[in-house]
Amino acid sequence: MSARATPRFTAAALQRMLRGGLIVSCQALEGEALHGSAMMARMALAAVQGGAVAIRANSPDDVAAIRAQVSVPVIGLWKRDLPGFDVRITPRLEDALALVRAGADVIACDATERPHPEGRSDELIAAIINETAAPILADVATVAEAEAAMSAGASFAATTLSGYVALPTPEEPDIELVREIATAIGSERTIAEGRYRTASQVAAALHAGALAVCVGGAITRPTEITERMIRDVRREGAALRRES
Repeated sequence: MSARATPRFTAAALQRMLRGGLIVSCQALEGEALHGSAMMARMALAAVQGGAVAIRANSPDDVAAIRAQVSVPVIGLWKRDLPGFDVRITPRLEDALALVRAGADVIACDATERPHPEGRSDELIAAIINETAAPILADVATVAEAEAAMSAGASFAATTLSGYVALPTPEEPDIELVREIATAIGSERTIAEGRYRTASQVAAALHAGALAVCVGGAITRPTEITERMIRDVRREGAALRRES
């Protein structure tokens, strides 16, 4: 069943809107205190009031609620846990169709080389474009995956999955990958995402060639923010005691 319609924003328009800006990921999974579409919509509105140039959101319900509150582009994804597969971000065509019907302006999907439930990632990207005409944001972990996604028709590639395919996951964002992908496919198509927590890291990613940077937990996850603050306070306190 097709969800094809004229996208609200072209890729060129999205490039102009996102350039140099902060995309805020508003996600809370089941079991988390802020889980719920109404809460995520308010979170997204607060982020936009603070200057976010776009919102990244999980699930059709959250996408629809957020679209009703904000006018900036909404990047939709749907995290699905499918038996036998490690890919979670919009792994099937039907997931993408549901996001488009909910109002997503851009569809984010796992574009890694890992096995997908409906063939290769490039085949999924091509199928989504054929059925919806929506711009695609390919979440990747390598330069080769970004290049393959562009060849399949994706409009953007994000470093979202760097550090999550080959474990262990590092603490710092992969700014070198941002630089390499920007060189390979162009800065206008490169989104930095994954473990960005400070202004200096965001600035470094933009300097490395990112069109925009997506930040999530450092802004929209109070539990994570509190845990990190307590951990940092304890570390700094221990350092001060050693110096005294």
